[in-house]
Amino acid sequence: MPRLAHAALSGLPRETRFALHRRMVDCNPAPDPRLTLGIASTQQELEGCFALLHDAYVASGFMKPDASGLRVTPYHALPTTTTLFAKFDDQIVGTLSIIREGVFGFPMQSAFDLTAVRARPGRIAEISALAVHAGFRDASGTILFPLMKFMYEYCTAYFDTRHLVIAVNPKHIEMYESLLLFQRLHAEVVDNYQFANGAPAVGASLDLSTAPALFKESYEGRRTNKNLYHYFTQVTLPNIHFPQRPYHTTNDPVMSPALLDHFFNQRTQVFQQLDERRRRLLKAIYHEEGYRKVLPPVADGPAMAEPLRRHRRYSFKCPAWMELSDEGVVQSVALEVIDVSQSGFLARAESALGEQMRGLVRLELGAGVVVTTTAVVVRRITTPNGSFFGFQIDGPDDHEWRRTIDSMEAHHTAPGALSGSSEVADASEEWSVHDMTII
Repeated sequence: MPRLAHAALSGLPRETRFALHRRMVDCNPAPDPRLTLGIASTQQELEGCFALLHDAYVASGFMKPDASGLRVTPYHALPTTTTLFAKFDDQIVGTLSIIREGVFGFPMQSAFDLTAVRARPGRIAEISALAVHAGFRDASGTILFPLMKFMYEYCTAYFDTRHLVIAVNPKHIEMYESLLLFQRLHAEVVDNYQFANGAPAVGASLDLSTAPALFKESYEGRRTNKNLYHYFTQVTLPNIHFPQRPYHTTNDPVMSPALLDHFFNQRTQVFQQLDERRRRLLKAIYHEEGYRKVLPPVADGPAMAEPLRRHRRYSFKCPAWMELSDEGVVQSVALEVIDVSQSGFLARAESALGEQMRGLVRLELGAGVVVTTTAVVVRRITTPNGSFFGFQIDGPDDHEWRRTIDSMEAHHTAPGALSGSSEVADASEEWSVHDMTII
């Protein structure tokens, strides 16, 4: 927006400004077929995204120039981070990263209090590292709106995310409030946000479960090309390429040993600059032999205070049923699986289950992939948002379970391809449930 127009808008009442911002929306339901959007998974795609991000951040004063010409952060190394790209004629012209909470937390939590968001049901993801090529920053949002639609659909349908959080420069916050209906975390501006080279920042959040109703109300009666409710919820863009998953996993790790080495050791010194705790957490996440030689070394000495997991965990969202028998009466309890590992799984249940309860469990781990095995409840977790239970696979029929998890392991990231499996980046021995109280 030209500087004079921005100054004129700033003097108007808030609702008037928001209405004018929405009037400027122009979302094309049939973009140029030369535009493609997908998940960055190859060295070339990631390089293009990181280079575009570097140039945009340097130009905005959000980082100092790096000799690599790339902006790569420790969060990009995690399997819970997904980087989206927009290409036009095979040139990367837009990118953003979606960071679901993992062992490093969120970039913005160093400056913003996320307690209120954590208290609500559902997973959280931070939207970060947004950049659009200077030649495509037109008023009609040729790249920005398709990229935002991709983000919205990926988070709701693939990434099992309910809450989005952002930290943005104060001069951009009204775009997120007026167009995308984000709400500020608090009124104050953080004057020195270190993740953006000390620039000021404002924090905000969006609940994706209530967003459609709010979008519908805010854009009621507007023409199709100016109606983000219609664009986000009714339009299908063939330009978007969603991941193909053989299992009901909920994230898409792409970092093979070769990619980690290229971006975090060779092109930048991100791994070299990590503190000891983050080095150990990375080692726990990527514990396979192929990763050891590219991860940063850890110092000899006492182990971390948090015990590390023995098995890789996979983030899931799938149904399961447990059959419990009591004096000849069989009761079926519905479960929603949150994650799985070689040794067991975590699930949400409406009915109360006691520890050491044992029964036959049937899990739908993928399309046509149904596993039946015996499991025992070994942990109960209560939160304001419901009860969660930890199950250990325990029985003579566990070979089917092991075989399925082994198959998922075999689909782990190959160079230049999306993983067919998905890891929860939580290396602690506790389950990844917010505000939990273990009983």
